[in-house]
Amino acid sequence: MGLFTKDTERAPCTVEISHKFESLHAHVRFNNGAVIWPGDEVQVHGPEIMAPFGEIVSEDREATIIRASRLERLWTRLTGDFEVMELCEFSFSEEVSL
Repeated sequence: MGLFTKDTERAPCTVEISHKFESLHAHVRFNNGAVIWPGDEVQVHGPEIMAPFGEIVSEDREATIIRASRLERLWTRLTGDFEVMELCEFSFSEEVSL
């Protein structure tokens, strides 16, 4: 992997969708032990998975991992904390200002 080049990799995975009152989540586990690093992208192939309320659905799928270039990985590590802090900017005050 070079400074500007991207690599792709296909990996078998298990997708778990939970639609319960206690937990609403979607997780992807790579069955071949692949690891995702900062800046990498994952695309899971196949039709949409819908879990009825109160159930957990698990399906085996295949995913494509698009590896970030070294420059993208460095940029993601440098700016990632700032992007997470952007999500934390909220207020519970009753003041309204435009």
